Amino acid sequence: MTGGEQEAVRERIRRGLVYTESEAAFLAPRRRPDLVFEYNRTPPGDERRKRELLEAALGSVGERCVLLAPFHAAFASNVHIGDDFFGNVNLTFVDDVDIRIGDGVMIAPGVTLTTTGHPVHPARRVDFARFSEPIVIEDKVWIGSNAVVLPGVRIGYGSVIGAGSVVSRDIPPMVVAVGAPCRVLRPVTDDDLTTRLP
Repeated sequence: MTGGEQEAVRERIRRGLVYTESEAAFLAPRRRPDLVFEYNRTPPGDERRKRELLEAALGSVGERCVLLAPFHAAFASNVHIGDDFFGNVNLTFVDDVDIRIGDGVMIAPGVTLTTTGHPVHPARRVDFARFSEPIVIEDKVWIGSNAVVLPGVRIGYGSVIGAGSVVSRDIPPMVVAVGAPCRVLRPVTDDDLTTRLP
């Protein structure tokens, strides 16, 4: 594939249009499966090695990042994580394009962040045809267990996504949102400062 053809595929990907596995094959060197595999096999106490592997695998990673093994990634190199991140077990990044996670984000077990979907009509799914749109998770977001965040979604500052939610559209800042499809339930207010106190 020529440089011009590669750029044409990149442009289709940027625009969220359908592209195939064969067309995107030139992106394969950006995948980091061996680093993800090694990270998942590294003993929990070997924090220095785990940090080295995260820095090598991910697009960028901030300070005080905790990512419990195992995690899974399509590329890993398209994942960008800010400071003070906590990701619990079985976090899956389908990062065919960028997933950008801000500072102070917490993600519970079994969450999937997927930038990629497939055409509805089976005739358009030949050669694993797909489309991809970036995901943005702003600072201080908390995502509950087994939630799924779909392509192109932005979750606003300080919001909470309830367990088991399917987030198919943008979520504004400072709200609690739940359900499948995920919908805003209520705002986060100062009353939430007094819940669960001893």
